[in-house]
Amino acid sequence: MDSYIMQLRRAWLNQDGDVLADLLSLSHNHATNPQLGSDAAMTKAMEHLSAPFDDLVLHHIKVISSLNKDDALTSYAHQSAAIQSLAKILQLQKDENWMLPVMNSMCLDLRRLALKAEASKFGKNQKSGEVLEKCAECLMSCFRVCAADNRNSEDDTKRWGMLALVNQLWKVYFRINKLDLCKPLIRIIESSGLKDQFALAQKITYKFFMGRKAIFDSDYTAADEYLTYAFVRCHKESAKNKRLILTYLVPVKMLLGYMPKKSLLEKYNLLEFWELVEAVKRGNLRSLEEVMNKHEIFFISAGIYLIVEKLKLITYRNLFKKVYLVLNTHQIPVASLLAALEMHGVDDVDMDETECLVANLIYEGKIRGYISHQHKKLVISKQNPFPQLSSLNSN
Repeated sequence: MDSYIMQLRRAWLNQDGDVLADLLSLSHNHATNPQLGSDAAMTKAMEHLSAPFDDLVLHHIKVISSLNKDDALTSYAHQSAAIQSLAKILQLQKDENWMLPVMNSMCLDLRRLALKAEASKFGKNQKSGEVLEKCAECLMSCFRVCAADNRNSEDDTKRWGMLALVNQLWKVYFRINKLDLCKPLIRIIESSGLKDQFALAQKITYKFFMGRKAIFDSDYTAADEYLTYAFVRCHKESAKNKRLILTYLVPVKMLLGYMPKKSLLEKYNLLEFWELVEAVKRGNLRSLEEVMNKHEIFFISAGIYLIVEKLKLITYRNLFKKVYLVLNTHQIPVASLLAALEMHGVDDVDMDETECLVANLIYEGKIRGYISHQHKKLVISKQNPFPQLSSLNSN
């Protein structure tokens, strides 16, 4: 216990943010030492540490004490108080940023404790998401301090801490479904002179969440750009992270008309999508419904079920292409398209709805042609009436 307090004191006096970040992290081995949650540890901290650092450490010790009692809600409350102490320290250090590693480590612990508090039996008596909302407010207190540092010097500005905090806030806002709250943060990051200079790992995380938000906004072209950036630059040995990115990138690519290769899906254990690809390629609507039902839990838990549902439009396109190849004519009776739909289990549409479906495919460029309402026919272009779908290469 004495050794730990003295290590904290030396790191504080030496302004060693990296060492201090480890010593105040709940992932460090000291956090499992029950003696550090004792009143004696608090007394030692007050004896050997000066203000305002002593207040932060006292809250940290209280977090450890609560964790030893398996009290997630109280642990979160003390960590929140510790972050408030940290924000005051950051404000006092007007010309320094060496505490940023401490901020990153402690804010990460705050979010993790908030999740535990939400899931705990104590947290269930509260409104769902209430702890996470308070967590976001606490994270924002640190973000405001970092964003307010307008010094010209880039070496020691606290603005270097902004992106890490935004990434933590992304994770909270997705949990509580309040993505609109990220809009002002995005504007600050995008207008920052440090935008392209942040650490690559932070930029990858930021682009990943920007891609997910673009999916939420139904902007699939932007989602493709952001998620592709994250996937290509994600370290090749980070298979778990690359798989996570692909979970969103693959359906986006499919919506844009790019089919993934089986080798890519096998490499990252995402073969649920291969069954989907085969159904879409064949234009087999019945099979598509079966695959969606079979892997419904996976698609819903990943938050991509609605995107997968939109793949029906491409499946319609592929089915109608088969009708064109069978009839071998550029004037396809709408009745023939309706018959094909009915053969594949779509029995709740009529002629007018079929025409509307075809019109949507024409509008999105998946079919080149027009509908002759007078003759009830789809008149398709004689040159590449069904534009080819591309292939998503493995990386």
